[in-house]
Amino acid sequence: MGDGTAVRLEPHEIALLGGGPRAAVTVAVVDLYLRGLVEADRPGTIRAGIADAVSAERAPSPLAQAVHACLHEPAGLRTLTKDPDVRLALALARIPLADAGLLRYPLLGPTRGARRHVRDLRQRHPLPASRRGLTDHDRLLAVALHGEAALRLLVPRFALRAGLIRRAEVGGKGLLKHSPRGTGGGGYSYCGGGGGGGGGD
Repeated sequence: MGDGTAVRLEPHEIALLGGGPRAAVTVAVVDLYLRGLVEADRPGTIRAGIADAVSAERAPSPLAQAVHACLHEPAGLRTLTKDPDVRLALALARIPLADAGLLRYPLLGPTRGARRHVRDLRQRHPLPASRRGLTDHDRLLAVALHGEAALRLLVPRFALRAGLIRRAEVGGKGLLKHSPRGTGGGGYSYCGGGGGGGGGD
């Protein structure tokens, strides 16, 4: 299939090519959140909601279904990315991408054509000016292409509470170094601190 640029890619596949497994799982989590199937739990973790994944009019991707299925208890993004069933879903998602010439064998890194394709998509779909009027697919595509900037714009409260983005460092690192112990140091990979409460995004 040449360089694979004629293939229509789903947002989680674009994220996998552009940012790797963590980016793809982030898109899957946002997909589930937009469907009401997950919500933020303890700081930096996600838990399954009460809605039934099968009842959605368009089924979530196999990757999103794998993420949802492994949420027997609240988990952070790093834990989800390492879950064996999620890793299997990621491996299966890579197969058509490799067949389309978008991933190199044997290490399955993106090809030059894949990187160019993702760059072109970024130019054709810039970060939206606001979240108004966007479909869920538009939001997922923005997250796949623009990562943290899109998360901060489109689902800021959920992304922060669920550990999908890092907390801003107010005042720089010097301030953190001299701050009193026990005021919320570590945990940056999961976004560390509490919630900034409040409803939906």
